[in-house]
Amino acid sequence: MKRKVLIGIVSLLLLALLGWAFMPTPAEVEIAAVTQGRFERSVQEDGKTRLRDRYVVSAPLAGRVARILLKQGDTVMRDAPVATFWPVAPALLDERTRAEQSARIGAMQASVARAQANVGRAGAALDQAQAELKRSEALAQQGFVSPNQNETGRLAVRLREKELESARQEEAAARHELEQSRVALRQFSQITPDGRQRAYEVKAPVSGKVLKVLQQSEGIVMAGTPIMELGDPTQLEVVVDILTEDAAQIKPGTAVQLSNWGGPDVLTGQVRLIEPAAFTKVSALGVEEQRVNAIIDITSAPEKWQALGDGFKVDVRVLVQVVENAVMIPVSALFPVGARSGLFVLDKGHARLQEIEVAARNGALAWVKTGLAKDTQVIVYPDTKLKDGDRVKTR
Repeated sequence: MKRKVLIGIVSLLLLALLGWAFMPTPAEVEIAAVTQGRFERSVQEDGKTRLRDRYVVSAPLAGRVARILLKQGDTVMRDAPVATFWPVAPALLDERTRAEQSARIGAMQASVARAQANVGRAGAALDQAQAELKRSEALAQQGFVSPNQNETGRLAVRLREKELESARQEEAAARHELEQSRVALRQFSQITPDGRQRAYEVKAPVSGKVLKVLQQSEGIVMAGTPIMELGDPTQLEVVVDILTEDAAQIKPGTAVQLSNWGGPDVLTGQVRLIEPAAFTKVSALGVEEQRVNAIIDITSAPEKWQALGDGFKVDVRVLVQVVENAVMIPVSALFPVGARSGLFVLDKGHARLQEIEVAARNGALAWVKTGLAKDTQVIVYPDTKLKDGDRVKTR
């Protein structure tokens, strides 16, 4: 009897040992807790700062600009002179041109002499007409000449007066042409006869600082040539290009966070404008994307971002959706279950499959409306072989 009992006990032990040997081992899993707090869904892109108003000072006329003494960063006041222009010197005359000009002066002198002769002839004709008119009037008083003949004499005097006036105008024109020909041979000078220098000053359109000096040295410039850029560096905005599908979710007034701009603080801002026209941009992977510019105002105190300047790079985070006291789980715990999302909940060493409704998600967390309580343990990065009810253990 004792022998039979001993054999039975040994058999039971062997069966238990075999069962334990072939029993599947618990899968090792990573877990995370369900949290509750502020859920944020954002659009993140690289942006850059720019002046809200930039003024380009251009040459109002062609001329020789003096050397610009202002440097980048200098402060200028409105209507303060920023550049000085002088007339452009005429082209140099070669020997052939100078000889032609001298010959032209001789021709102009002859024209003046001819005009003077015409004036003298017209004056003599006028004297003759006036004398004839006097004789005719005297004879008319004595009854020897009809009144009609006196009228003809008066008309002749008026005609001779006009001829004399025309001859004098021709003489004046000839003198001016002669002076014009002589001017071409004179030595050019920037100094006027009264000792002052011919100069035109360009004044600053606004008060601000010099951003760029585009024409530093003295030289000849054409009308419309940019000389310098002015602006107020305290009036900054941020421009960032975002995908059009993300821009459709952003409205003016949306909160923005600005980071990695070089300072220790995260700056705050808000969207002022989404530009109405989009553009095509090729990404680093060679994919064509439709993007649109968003204009952002910095709302942080100016003393926090005094080091920012025009064209500085910033990381822009546009808060598209913000929910307080939201139940959140890691996105890595989710996987598709039909048309819904599912996850594994840790229940006394076993994985329990549970379907949930995800309201929104960002890059790290998902907002769950119902089905989960705070501090519930969920399995993250679940293995594809893991099934409902499997034994698991945490790593």
